[in-house]
Amino acid sequence: MKHIDCIYYLATDVFKGMCKRTKESIIADDPACSEFEKAPKCKYCTHFSMQNEELGLCMDEVTAYPDMKALTCKDFAWK
Repeated sequence: MKHIDCIYYLATDVFKGMCKRTKESIIADDPACSEFEKAPKCKYCTHFSMQNEELGLCMDEVTAYPDMKALTCKDFAWK
């Protein structure tokens, strides 16, 4: 897993972000630390299916990005 997949990752630009726990600057694609907690994202949901390399469908109806955060989605369910 990478920092970008962690619930504590806060993006500050396309390539880097900040750890919400430590307030340190981190690179999005670097390997996750020992405090990693997987963030709910569309790609981890049972209702999501990939359609091509960059897009998928939620519940076979709504276009969604795999890395879109699903923190407020009432239908999110872990795969």
